[in-house]
Amino acid sequence: MKRFFLLITAAFVFVSVSAQMKDFSYKFYGRVRTDVFYNSRHNVESVEGAFFMYPKDIQLDPNGEDLNAVSNSGDFIFCTRLGLDITGPMLFNAKTTAKIETDFGGFSTSVLGNFTTLRIRHAYVNLDWGRSSLLVGQTWHPLFGEVLPSIVNLNTGCPFQPFSRSPQLQYNYKFSRFNLKAAAVFQNQYRSSGPLGSKMLEYSRDAVVPEMFVGIDYRKEGFIVGVGADVLTLTPRTQSTKGELTYKVSERNVSASLLAFASYSSEWWKLNAKTIYGQNNVHTLSLGGYGVTSIDPVTGAYDYVNFNHSTSWVNVVYGKKWQVGLFGGFTKNLGTNKPLVSSSMTYGMGMDIDKLYNMSVQTDYNIKNFTIGVEYSYSVADYGTIQTATGKVTNTHAADNHRIAALCNYSF
Repeated sequence: MKRFFLLITAAFVFVSVSAQMKDFSYKFYGRVRTDVFYNSRHNVESVEGAFFMYPKDIQLDPNGEDLNAVSNSGDFIFCTRLGLDITGPMLFNAKTTAKIETDFGGFSTSVLGNFTTLRIRHAYVNLDWGRSSLLVGQTWHPLFGEVLPSIVNLNTGCPFQPFSRSPQLQYNYKFSRFNLKAAAVFQNQYRSSGPLGSKMLEYSRDAVVPEMFVGIDYRKEGFIVGVGADVLTLTPRTQSTKGELTYKVSERNVSASLLAFASYSSEWWKLNAKTIYGQNNVHTLSLGGYGVTSIDPVTGAYDYVNFNHSTSWVNVVYGKKWQVGLFGGFTKNLGTNKPLVSSSMTYGMGMDIDKLYNMSVQTDYNIKNFTIGVEYSYSVADYGTIQTATGKVTNTHAADNHRIAALCNYSF
């Protein structure tokens, strides 16, 4: 009887798997990537130095020597990744697909040091009705979009190009040559900053309302042009301590961003550009943030004001097997619309930077699935003092970095 039960169970599993294989198809993909870099000074960065953003400020010791003027280099392979594309059966009259993608860019700490761990890059399900589609899960933030630089550095142009993968509900509707996109976005791996510290999930969760994005683009024969708008709502604090008393407070900070982008690609040329007038886009690894503009004398509750930043980049690449490319990015702090209580009561990234710019040149060789490339980039950050009346940064001085990056990538 036991043997009979096992045979029935095995037959059921076989039939179930066979039925699943008839309705589903799977395609594995990935890459093995090695990167090597050199910097002329210490920088603001993440992922063990792999993700470069901008130079650190000058910090003088008693002898007048800059503590951050230290060259450094390294190599990493944890951007090797593996993905799975899944095509499934029809559901609600829609074609169903899914994606799961991971790499080794997560880190854990033990007594022996830091170790790379698997992390989720993309994980979503997409329902496609032909003209419209609905995506549920984690993928690129809408501000990252489909127009991005083609460069050697892993940061893909950050902090000029927004960079974030976020859980979201994304709806797309196509009509003629236009595509309308609307998304409700939540924070997870990439987070906002605030009075309780940087990169805290509570700021967005306590706000309840997700980040909202809407955009439209036009496409024709290798050409894309589009615009979009994004609104982020945060609750920086839910309680405030005034003397020995703690009060429940209802704080809110709402920020908005506008973007425009354009792309042209042909057999030999790639031209991409994007410009953003943004507020508080720290969760996309962009410069910006907000500060306190008033304090309630009884409860200690804060009112907030956003810093305004203008950011633009342009990227040109020529060639096929052999490619050469140029990249330029620029960010400017435009200040605040209200005075600040104090320059120390500001929350974000690069708040004491007036302007930041980067210029890069690269060359790479491509054959089938194999790419090797090298890139030189020069970055300058103008640091200074935040003026409480305007939020602008004055009395600036420059900190610069020379970076050389090289990659070897095999895709499959």
